[in-house]
Amino acid sequence: MGTSIVKILRVVADPNRLRILLLLRAEELSVAELQEILVMGQSTISTHLSQLKTAGLVEDRRIGKNSLYRLTTGNGNDVLAGLLTRAEHEIPEAGHDKTTARRVVKKRQDKMRAFFDSVAGRLGKDYVPGKSWKSLAEALLRLMPPMVIADLGAGDGSFSLLLAQNAAKVIAIDSSAKMIEFAREQARRHHVKNIDYRLGDMEELPIDDESVDLVFFSQSLHHALHPQHALAEAARILRPGGRIAILDLAKHRFEEAREMYADEWLGFSEAELESMLQRAGFERIQTSVVQKESEPPHFQTLLAVAHNPAQ
Repeated sequence: MGTSIVKILRVVADPNRLRILLLLRAEELSVAELQEILVMGQSTISTHLSQLKTAGLVEDRRIGKNSLYRLTTGNGNDVLAGLLTRAEHEIPEAGHDKTTARRVVKKRQDKMRAFFDSVAGRLGKDYVPGKSWKSLAEALLRLMPPMVIADLGAGDGSFSLLLAQNAAKVIAIDSSAKMIEFAREQARRHHVKNIDYRLGDMEELPIDDESVDLVFFSQSLHHALHPQHALAEAARILRPGGRIAILDLAKHRFEEAREMYADEWLGFSEAELESMLQRAGFERIQTSVVQKESEPPHFQTLLAVAHNPAQ
């Protein structure tokens, strides 16, 4: 049974709790991030979150040593949505909170970007969980060249070079300027001219609508802050009938991956990938485990392939 309207009204009567709810409506945030945005003490923020959680209005998920809080789905949140829409116009601090939140989330993205800047040029030599020639080969067997291919989260460009051998064109996207610089140099060294390297974010792609035949995420989706947004962008740039292929880690519990490899998500289950693809509008979805590592922590690699609906 959902949260009662009376309980919701009692909890949101406090303006500061409304401010927190407005922020969590737009983005998952930690206690420390809420402290920075709202300029409140840790104990105050924690108390407000505890009351909101008890009322069933927010929930949290563990990220390493921290927790990220977000609005819950259901439980009377249709009522809450209406209240927040009005509160956004009535709370004086709402606009400033929203602006500050964007800056705080950007810091989180910059931290991840800094990691990839630091290892530019070494990813092909250093160990990366789930990245293997066997899993790449499994995916390539299912693809049909020549095509215009978007390699999202392209890293040092090694996979883009492989795809370029038979592609009409590869558009390689990465958020690290140093990775893009290194990848371009690699392409020049190998005399490859059909790769277009572009600096950009997986969730805001610098690619035109319906301009790509195939979108590929090779061990990159678990770095997206919002994987669902990245898949929606993939659907946008795909031509009708185009395909998406995802190679990523199966869900695991190796928490050290967050610090070691700047992972935002500890992989995905087959059900989660299928659900996200369905919500993004894809059809004819196939998922399978294509690689199991023998050494601890025994990472497994998932392959998901799906089609954009034909018009």
